[in-house]
Amino acid sequence: MPPILLTIQTASPAGSLAISDGGRLLAEINLDVRKTATEWLLQSIEDLLYKAELDKGDLDAIGVVRGPGSFTGLRVGLATAKGLSLAANCPLLGISSLQCLAMQLPFTSLPVCVMLDARKQEVYAALYNWEAGSPHPVAEERVIKPEILLSDIPGETLFIGNGALVYRSLIVRQLAGRAHFAPAFLNLPRAGAAAALGLAEWQAGRLLSADELMPKYLRPSEAELNFATKKKKGNCC
Repeated sequence: MPPILLTIQTASPAGSLAISDGGRLLAEINLDVRKTATEWLLQSIEDLLYKAELDKGDLDAIGVVRGPGSFTGLRVGLATAKGLSLAANCPLLGISSLQCLAMQLPFTSLPVCVMLDARKQEVYAALYNWEAGSPHPVAEERVIKPEILLSDIPGETLFIGNGALVYRSLIVRQLAGRAHFAPAFLNLPRAGAAAALGLAEWQAGRLLSADELMPKYLRPSEAELNFATKKKKGNCC
């Protein structure tokens, strides 16, 4: 039997939820609103399950985008997914936000460069090639200044992600005609794409418990940096 998955994406400012039955997408919600995940996530999950005529007990696993992305959004998404997995007694599936975006550009012959705005004049980035029906990483996920990232890109490349929007003029300036861009509506990760990656994790047997699933931040949070600074200065006990 194909697994029924609930997939949660809160890594970006725009949140997304999906319910899938194997490779079939049953329902999806995409929200690009000025609200935190705590304000809409639980109620939206209830609404989506109701509209799909499912209950938490029908879920075989819960997929969750584990990062990189918004620190607050990731914490809320992972905490919610872990709580639901314990309540429904089902495993978790960890999904990359960057690979999720690459999944939204199927069968392209060009390398895909995913860029999410990390603020502080940096991006979360990774490079993918489409092979055998899915995006395969050719460079590890990293947080990096966009001009340094672009200096390592030699040929024609397809860019996607809100970081590609923020730094589009820089990309064009450095790469000129070698740069190609995804349509604007694809620049935020969708839970439907994450669900397809979650299904691959399920089929590969990469099931996680609530204790095993950890966020992938790629860099320390602002709170951690502030704590380290205070400790270095001797202002923290």
